[in-house]
Amino acid sequence: MANLASKLRLPGLKETQWQILAGPVLIMLILAMMVLPLPAFALDMLFTFNIVLSLMILLVAMFTKNTLEFAAFPTILLFSTLLRLALNVASTRIILMDGHNGAAAAGKVVEAFGHFLVGGNFAIGIVVFAILIIINFMVITKGAGRIAEVGARFVLDGMPGKQMAIDADLNAGLIGEEEAKKRRSEVTQEADFYGSMDGASKFVRGDAIAGLLIMAVNVIGGLLVGILQHDLSFSAAGETYTLLTIGDGLVAQIPALIISTAAGVIVTRVATEQDVGEQIIVQLFTSPRVMVLSAAVIGLLGIIPGMPNLVFLLFTSALLGLAWWLRGDNAARASSMSFSAPERNQAKEEAAQAAEASWSDVQMEDVLGLEVGYRLISLVDSVQNGELLTRIRGIRKKFAQDTGFLPPPVHIRDNLELAPTDYRILLKGVEIGRGEIQPERWMAINPGCGIGHLDGEACQEPAFGLPAVWIDEVLREQAQTQGFTVVDPSSVIATHLNHLIGLHTDELFGRQEAQMLLDRLSKEMPKLIEELIPEVISLTLLHKVLQNLLSEQIAIRDMRTIIETLAEFAPLHKDADELTAQVRIRLGRAITQQWFQNNSEIQVIGLDSHLERVLIQASQSGNALEPGIAENLIAQAENAIQHQDSQGFPPVLLVNQPLRTMLSRFLRRVYPQLVVLSSLEITSNRTVHMNYVIGGQQ
Repeated sequence: MANLASKLRLPGLKETQWQILAGPVLIMLILAMMVLPLPAFALDMLFTFNIVLSLMILLVAMFTKNTLEFAAFPTILLFSTLLRLALNVASTRIILMDGHNGAAAAGKVVEAFGHFLVGGNFAIGIVVFAILIIINFMVITKGAGRIAEVGARFVLDGMPGKQMAIDADLNAGLIGEEEAKKRRSEVTQEADFYGSMDGASKFVRGDAIAGLLIMAVNVIGGLLVGILQHDLSFSAAGETYTLLTIGDGLVAQIPALIISTAAGVIVTRVATEQDVGEQIIVQLFTSPRVMVLSAAVIGLLGIIPGMPNLVFLLFTSALLGLAWWLRGDNAARASSMSFSAPERNQAKEEAAQAAEASWSDVQMEDVLGLEVGYRLISLVDSVQNGELLTRIRGIRKKFAQDTGFLPPPVHIRDNLELAPTDYRILLKGVEIGRGEIQPERWMAINPGCGIGHLDGEACQEPAFGLPAVWIDEVLREQAQTQGFTVVDPSSVIATHLNHLIGLHTDELFGRQEAQMLLDRLSKEMPKLIEELIPEVISLTLLHKVLQNLLSEQIAIRDMRTIIETLAEFAPLHKDADELTAQVRIRLGRAITQQWFQNNSEIQVIGLDSHLERVLIQASQSGNALEPGIAENLIAQAENAIQHQDSQGFPPVLLVNQPLRTMLSRFLRRVYPQLVVLSSLEITSNRTVHMNYVIGGQQ
């Protein structure tokens, strides 16, 4: 079996090696043709091969439905041009060396083109050759080159939009990473193809000019060789060498004209599911009205005395016959699509039902979205070295490592309703942040220690509201020397997005994220998860507990502790707040570390004992706080936060366990930065110092 497998693989291996060697071997042969003398028979074979190759290239171009199907065309165009020039060199050598021996000196192919096609008349041959040069150089090549130039420009201009569409589909989950890579590769290949075609068209122009110069050199050189070396008369030498030169030029220019036509076909076609021939037939010969009008014009010309009446009337009859056939074909097609009255009514009803709204018309809001003005597209386009996509991926990865779950992808799109330099960040379709960016400049942020003045446009850093200045890149070092923090536009947006994600962590953690996290845990703790959910605690209750933790900036990385705590207390408590409180106590070491690092003495905000008793009584009785107490609590909480900030301590309020949940929800509505901890959540190895007491005498 192993021998059989090796035998089966061998032909593919040989074919691959042959394909790899084809290019170098062809180049070596072309160079050899320019240096080594070739016999007449070899020239016949090579000239014929050149004609066959040009026909194959034209037919492949005609049957190509997409330009990338023939992406090797610019390279083939280069090789075919080199082949024709090498044949010109080889034929020139043999014409000048053996041209005095007769018309067959350069081979049968050159003789046939020099005698049969132009009747042996070198004057006619020169005119025909000149006409072919003009057609190739002035019409086909020039037009194809201009189309390739414009096509390359439009393809390059359209690349950012195509790349953004691919990235948007990838972020939306409509395509996978492999499909995205494939599409990006196709976009890049298309741009490379049109850029190569823009340059490759110059090969054909140069080939046409070289044909004229080679003909002139051959005629002048033939006259000199024939008269001075072989004692021929001027007329005999002129006729002999000119006919050979014309035959050589025609046998080279006809393939050149064919390949130029192929280049024109490649760059002028519109990519559809049809090849060029199908497009021409389907789009040109479909209307009987066009045929009838054309027949009328030709018929009127055909009845004018002195005109070629027979030919014109023959075409009139042919057009009328084609119109009659097309009309019958269209009628048959229409009759095959017609229905009886009940069938038509049924078709109308089906069409009406098809036009009704369906669930596929419902567009779900993205959880996270980023919309940018058109001048900011370059920041999210990797082709233009935009770094924002990379930064966003880094933000999501860092968020997942710090928080314990993967946030939803950020769907990026352009929005023409925004100002060109504006962007906005959306959460479930609702704007939660907005800013303005100058993509060509840098933002110099004053963190409080910046000194001096910077030339630029004053602004405000969007994430934290710090004063900043948009400066030119040449002022970066000066701004850093003066104590400013200098960041690029992508970093400004990424920082703003990261800040907003941190503020809305609990809203980003939906049931789908909870299920995905549970699936992840099932691989590491399958038995525990199987016994806990849904037997002991439901997914809904687990999701609510985790969301409570995230709402107060507590990471859920330590899922082992969370799961074990819930397994212990869930049979006793079904309230999410009670379970959250127990989980927080078990996570006390991590919570203490998060806010106080390794400080052995922690500085916190405390409550006056009298105020604490009042609050506990209100909490146990279920009564609302008196307005005066609530207002005093809010006012003193603000003073406490300012006092903590002035001394560099975290804004942490430490209360008894029964008050923690109530005070956290009450105070964090006004002061989101305030952290309310329970005394049970502080580890015993820390010394607590009340730096400020709410409700007491300061």
